[in-house]
Amino acid sequence: MADAPQTTARDYRDTVFLPETPFPMRGGLPQKEPVILEQWGDLYGTLRAERQAQNAPLYVLHDGPPYANGDIHIGHALNKTLKDFVVRSRFLLGYDVDYVPGWDCHGLPIEWKIEEQFRAKGRRKDEVSKDEFRRACRDYAGKYIDLQRDQFKRLGITGDFANRYATMDFTSEAAIVAEFHKFKNSGQLYRGSKPVMWSPVERTALADAEIEYHDHVSPTIWVKFPVVAASDDHPDDLLSFRAGTPSIVIWTTTPWTIPANRAISYGPEIAYGLYEVTAMEEGLEFAPWAKPGDRLIVADKLAEDVFKAAKIAAWTRVYDIDPSGLETAHPLAALDSGYGFSVPLLAGDHVTDDAGTGFVHTAPGHGADDFEVWKAHGHHEVPDTVDPDGAYYPSVPLFAGLKVLETEGKKTGKFGPANGAVMEKLIEAGNLLARGRMEHSYPHSWRSKAPIIFRNTPQWFIRMDEPLSPKNLGFIRMDQALASGDTLRETALQAIDDTAFHPAAGKNRIRSMVEGRPDWLVSRQRAWGTPLAMFIDKQTGQPLHDAEVDARIVAAIAEHGADIWFTAPDTDFLGAHDPARYEKVEDILDVWFDSGSTHAFTLDPRLPENGYVGDRPAHWPADLYLEGSDQHRGWFQSSLLEGCGTRGRAPFKAVLTHGFTLDEKGEKMSKSKGNTTDPLTIIKESGADILRLWVALVDYSDDQRIGKQILQTTVDAYRKLRNTVRYLLGALSDFDEAERLPLDQIPPLERFVLHRLHELDAQVRAAYTEYRFQDVVRPVLEFCSNDLSALYFDVRKDALYCDRPDSIRRRAARTVMDEVFSRLTAWLAPLTPFTMEEAWTTRFPDAGSNCARVIPQTPAEWNNPAEAARWAAINAVLEVVNEQLEAARRDKRIGGALDAWPTVTAPAGTFAPFDGLDAAEIFRTSGAELVEGGDAVSVDVALADYPKCARSWRRVPDVGSDPAYPDLSARDADAVRHWDETHG
Repeated sequence: MADAPQTTARDYRDTVFLPETPFPMRGGLPQKEPVILEQWGDLYGTLRAERQAQNAPLYVLHDGPPYANGDIHIGHALNKTLKDFVVRSRFLLGYDVDYVPGWDCHGLPIEWKIEEQFRAKGRRKDEVSKDEFRRACRDYAGKYIDLQRDQFKRLGITGDFANRYATMDFTSEAAIVAEFHKFKNSGQLYRGSKPVMWSPVERTALADAEIEYHDHVSPTIWVKFPVVAASDDHPDDLLSFRAGTPSIVIWTTTPWTIPANRAISYGPEIAYGLYEVTAMEEGLEFAPWAKPGDRLIVADKLAEDVFKAAKIAAWTRVYDIDPSGLETAHPLAALDSGYGFSVPLLAGDHVTDDAGTGFVHTAPGHGADDFEVWKAHGHHEVPDTVDPDGAYYPSVPLFAGLKVLETEGKKTGKFGPANGAVMEKLIEAGNLLARGRMEHSYPHSWRSKAPIIFRNTPQWFIRMDEPLSPKNLGFIRMDQALASGDTLRETALQAIDDTAFHPAAGKNRIRSMVEGRPDWLVSRQRAWGTPLAMFIDKQTGQPLHDAEVDARIVAAIAEHGADIWFTAPDTDFLGAHDPARYEKVEDILDVWFDSGSTHAFTLDPRLPENGYVGDRPAHWPADLYLEGSDQHRGWFQSSLLEGCGTRGRAPFKAVLTHGFTLDEKGEKMSKSKGNTTDPLTIIKESGADILRLWVALVDYSDDQRIGKQILQTTVDAYRKLRNTVRYLLGALSDFDEAERLPLDQIPPLERFVLHRLHELDAQVRAAYTEYRFQDVVRPVLEFCSNDLSALYFDVRKDALYCDRPDSIRRRAARTVMDEVFSRLTAWLAPLTPFTMEEAWTTRFPDAGSNCARVIPQTPAEWNNPAEAARWAAINAVLEVVNEQLEAARRDKRIGGALDAWPTVTAPAGTFAPFDGLDAAEIFRTSGAELVEGGDAVSVDVALADYPKCARSWRRVPDVGSDPAYPDLSARDADAVRHWDETHG
């Protein structure tokens, strides 16, 4: 209605059926959502009870536990909201859903916080008993479990919070130990001394999943190892007194490992040469360490690079050299007899001539390749040179006590004096050829952000490549037969192939990781965690295998928590065994073993086949694990290995991964940059449904962006959804079942809308089933904008407002709008549950929660491709008409569409879809003429030259045709007469 009604003796506004609803245009979500949460109460328990009463199929989403430390951040919000989409959509699809939220509680971040608290009180960690320290850690984690639980609930997350799990619960710790015992007793566990990634700052070994790579500047050195012996097949003059002693040159970025050197590795396929220096560069600001006459052995391909670094200007290649059979002295041998051993040359496949010198300095205590090549050549003794704090042991000649990395104070994580001291001693010994600096990607602890080192240390490992069998594993359950001789790696790879991945690329990612990963390092030298609760026979070095001892350990931990392992005397566990013969292991388990075992204590106890008869049944394996893509090397992998190592398969049927949340510029969020987005602030200012809608709109499988502008776009989308639902609520005010019309009385436009509902219903069901939440909300938004607002609501507005209530056209519109409302509030319930709950209860205050509904069944007869094709053709004409009406409005030829009476001309057949329809109603004009002709659609906008109806504002010929209502059209006169008769 474009202009004000004409002045008449009567004001007809009371007779117009304008939309009426208490559902406000403005959401006011920050105030309303807490009220709705209160009204829901134990929504999850209610939904499970209802679905179980309906004998619904069971769906299990197992929660990957967030860490119990601090407020939730945007990554938590994304992750938990996606999980809530899964939970709510499965309830919507008619499932009984098992989802138990959990928390990861053990590990270094909490240890550090507690260490800080004790330091603030003037107490060092070594002055605090392990029992007191662990109690403080437990209290700290408990505080943040409660805090995060409330924050997740405010976000609208529904789950079994009343029975939440935590890895520090006594029963959880007992179950983790029981899972560990399965590996111990099956022969998969072993103790090995090998180089592992070690964090001096944290004083513990780290697993691959605890490592991240950052750019790091390291010193580089080229070091000469003087050749002291050669086999007979080498040239006679190689070690002749008439020539300088030749030296093999190595290159390394870890000068601190030189004291640990025991060999040099070479590549059997690499060409090496003996080179003699003939001239040095001139005009240098320093005296180079090389000099004419020096004889150096390097890979031919890298000789020029080496000489450039050493400032060597000219050289002569003397002859080929086969490194096999050579022996060198240690480069520090002249300074201390502790380095007086010979250094052999070892063939190694890991050596290349891509960079360096073609030789690899080999310190078997500080590198995986170094260790393997050392062992492969029959050497067994691996020197220990660096202690847990990253300092040289007192026994290391020349360098005792010097630190590789600083572990305290402002310089924590920076290089200590070790590198510099080693380089100075090499200069003193005359064996430093050159040095420099290099920026490269280097492993850091993801917790401390400090660089790590490789350090030889006794640790406990789970074998990846030992043949397994059901007999020695003692599986609780086997969903498939384990092939004879399969290893843990092979079993895990088969499990990966049997798992559905969303997105599919995740399969290759985790598969490549498992294919190349080393044995699983499961021991840590820290205080806060689940212990490797076992005893070692001092005589054999092997774990004690005694089912009764294991049972006593598990029972004690279940009753008292893992702390009992550190406080109770050994005799409490060992029974008849002699305590003097056994060593108690006080290392703690890798936290990934903790979280990888969560299926064992969260799902297993509630399996009907295990005797569970309560109202919270689960099944194993879970239907879905859902976490960030970084968990391919974290929780997904530890759960995979734990499940395969104890049950012969993965504890999940499918894995869903999401990317990381970046700022609006695509940069990683950082408090120091000030570019973080706080989910709690969004909830406080805009409401949880805005944050949830953002999650629904993004492609979660890739990295997403968030910020003020993006959130504003989300708010705009929310307004469209809210206003659509609000319009439906107003249009359906007082809708009565008696108004409903059968399909055979429904007009074509309504049939088209029903067809679109049929299409969308199939799309929404499939999208929810396949976790494509973006493919729910975006088509629904387009439906609201294009099919409803731009077409259906606009076309039917006149009939809704002005037809008499019992007209077929108005009844049909309200019948279809009721179906639209029913489906929109269901489809969007998992994504924007607060708003859809508000809408549903506004209309049906006594009908129960919208969240408890199942998607309404959509009749097959609504499927009407012919009607869809008709309205696609009509829309093509309508777009042209609207363009011309808008042009006429801009030119002030008309005030509004109801002032117009367009003539539309188009080629023959164009208007066939309009048969049986009122073109003026579709164009929202007072009248219209359709004329066949021409090659394209054209529109001539003329004024409607008839009186304006005082009620509907249409300019039509029959205004005044009813003497009782001279200022109304015939339709409006009939409607007002009916209104007058029914309103006295």
